Amino acid sequence: MIWYIGPPIQDTFSLLLKTTDEKLLTQAISLYRDRFSKIGLFENLLYPQIPETLKTLRAYGYKTFIATSKPYIYTIRIIEHFGLSPLFDGIYGSELDGTRSVKGDLIGHILLTEKLSPSTVIMVGDRKHDMIGAKLHKVATIGVTYGYGSEEELTTHGADWIAHSPEDIPKLIIPNL
Repeated sequence: MIWYIGPPIQDTFSLLLKTTDEKLLTQAISLYRDRFSKIGLFENLLYPQIPETLKTLRAYGYKTFIATSKPYIYTIRIIEHFGLSPLFDGIYGSELDGTRSVKGDLIGHILLTEKLSPSTVIMVGDRKHDMIGAKLHKVATIGVTYGYGSEEELTTHGADWIAHSPEDIPKLIIPNL
C-alpha cells in the first residue's frame, strides 16, 4: 500500500474507494482525519540522522523548509512533537480543503512567499510527486531512497541526484564536504 503515501488525500481515497462521489470522499476523509488528528499523527518515527543532517545544512548557510501535502495543522504538530521546529525556516503544508495539496502548487506558493529563486532551491523528496512538483518550477531535486519511493520512481520523474541515506544529502550539495 505504499502507493497511497504521497498523493493528495482526495486522490488516495478516490482510488481506495473506487469512487469520485464527493459526498462519500468527504465522509471518508473526515473519518480518517478524526483518528489521525488524535492518534495517527504521532504513529511515526524520524529517519535516523535527520536532525544531524538538517543541522549540517544550516551550519553551511542553507535555509530549510518543509513542503508537504499533509495539512499544515497536522504537520506543525508532528514537527513540534519531534522537536524539529528550530531546524526549519518555514513549514508549509496543504489546507484541510485541499488547497496546495498538489506538490507543484505548494512549491510555487513557497517560492513566491519566501521570494526564492528556483535556481537556488533544491527539493529533497521521496516520491514522484516531489520530483514532478519541483520540476514544474525548474527546481533541482534530490530523490531519497530511504523514504517510500524507489530509485526507479525517483529517476523516472526527474531526480537530479539520489541519496540513499540522510548523510548523503550534504555530500551532494556542499562543495568539498
